[in-house]
Amino acid sequence: ADEGTGGRPEVMRGDLRDILLDSLPAGTVRWGQKVGSARTVGGGRHEVTFADGSTVGTSLLVGADGAWSRVRPLLSSTTPEYIGKSVVETCLLDAGIRHPAAAEAVGGGSMIAHTPGREIFAHRERADTLHAYIGLSEPQDWFDAIDFADGAVATARIAQEFDGWAPELTALITDSDIAPVLRPLHALPAGHRWDRVPGVTLLGDAAHLSAPNGEGANLAMLDGAELGTALAAHPDDIEAALTAYEQAMFPRSTEAATIGEPGAHATDSDSQAVRALITALTGSEKQERTQ
Repeated sequence: ADEGTGGRPEVMRGDLRDILLDSLPAGTVRWGQKVGSARTVGGGRHEVTFADGSTVGTSLLVGADGAWSRVRPLLSSTTPEYIGKSVVETCLLDAGIRHPAAAEAVGGGSMIAHTPGREIFAHRERADTLHAYIGLSEPQDWFDAIDFADGAVATARIAQEFDGWAPELTALITDSDIAPVLRPLHALPAGHRWDRVPGVTLLGDAAHLSAPNGEGANLAMLDGAELGTALAAHPDDIEAALTAYEQAMFPRSTEAATIGEPGAHATDSDSQAVRALITALTGSEKQERTQ
């Protein structure tokens, strides 16, 4: 339950995106511009090519493009590897009325039921929704043998792995109101870093993708806020800003990658990230914004 201290804030991802997007001047985000590749053109400048063939050149390129970043190869040849585990995502709607036993098991916040190689992680969302991640430690070809295009078949196969578990827990699999969604888990090596390359850096999963532990979105928000702060502190020296940002980001992301088991909830970096965002988004409107 919420203790009223503001130390463990929760927010729906869609609402969070709206908050961040609404803080930007109109036209800042260009929708439909899918990045195909990026290349260095010299002098600290880079060129981004989009799926429609158009290009843009820039003296500051920030790869905030997730696990399979198109920008990361400019800095590092390392690619994410499968961690030996996948999760199957489910949702139960109107849980208190339609799924009362499962709702009671999850409680007012989140719940983890774990045994070696198998786990059920569920948390409560607004509108009385239970959101669950069913974790299974199996190779990718094990999941390839399951037809996830047929929701009923996939649900039955996954539920079979939890035979004998309490019915209020297996209901989080069998009673899902959406078709089960398979999400293979990948990670970069803990401590992933790169040598400074002029004019380009990474943040979020592009920089430090790790097994889920509740820290991913928090780290990405904190990266963004601190990168913006560093650029504002060095308005005439991009390299000084990027160096300062990376020197703080590398050890922070390495430490976060070791927190908890996959699926575990976050620590107080939740509030650290939110405080940093509030500072960044409520700063002087006269200060130049950098994306």
